[in-house]
Amino acid sequence: MNLAAFNLFLGVMSLIALIVFVALYFVKAGYGIFRTSSWGAAISNKLAWILMEAPVFLVMCVMWMCSERRFEPVILTFFLFFQLHYFQRAFIFPLLLKGKSKMPLAIMSMGILFNLLNGYMQGEWIFYLAPATMYQSDWFTSPYFIIGTLLFFTGMLVNWSSDYIIRHLRKPGDTRHYLPQKGMYRYVTSANYFGEIVEWAGWAILTCSLSGLVFLWWTIANLVPRADAIWKRYREEFGDAVGTRKRVFPFLY
Repeated sequence: MNLAAFNLFLGVMSLIALIVFVALYFVKAGYGIFRTSSWGAAISNKLAWILMEAPVFLVMCVMWMCSERRFEPVILTFFLFFQLHYFQRAFIFPLLLKGKSKMPLAIMSMGILFNLLNGYMQGEWIFYLAPATMYQSDWFTSPYFIIGTLLFFTGMLVNWSSDYIIRHLRKPGDTRHYLPQKGMYRYVTSANYFGEIVEWAGWAILTCSLSGLVFLWWTIANLVPRADAIWKRYREEFGDAVGTRKRVFPFLY
């Protein structure tokens, strides 16, 4: 794909994200605490997460292996950062899930489609379309890389630790809902989403790319409306115990 066609692709992806952002304020994605039978057939949550997240990991592997730039230090670093997230998300996170929750096939299928497109979106820029002189070794000392990397790993740490807190809210056999109280959950009701947004903001900065920015926009479009729905659900279940916690951005929203 040439650069003009790629930029058009990014524009279309951004527009679709806007539609998704608005739609999710009216329709709750039917997984997790919002799963209902109206979403149709469902499969094991663990299997669904693996099938949904593995495609982007595999797409990036193929695109990296086929690139003549694959062993350039900065390009390789980007690849390893990205794959670290998705290795954990596709092959470790699902196995840590507790309970017998299920995910609708419709949700999983939409996730697979997005991940395939996003893998292409990130890989096409980094491995093929970025100017040959852009990601040279001096990129490691640039403000983009330093600030972006700090944000990327800070967000990853917040995301992983928040997932850990959620996994350990219940004792074996318990199916009740609890209000998370530790870590960033002291400030927001969707701390795991906050961490993921910070992580991909870091990615957009450290790669200084439109493709990274579009991915960040998609992350916001998907997670912020869901964070709003979770906040409202917690207000219904726990009332004043939610306190001054915001939805996803501490002290803001």
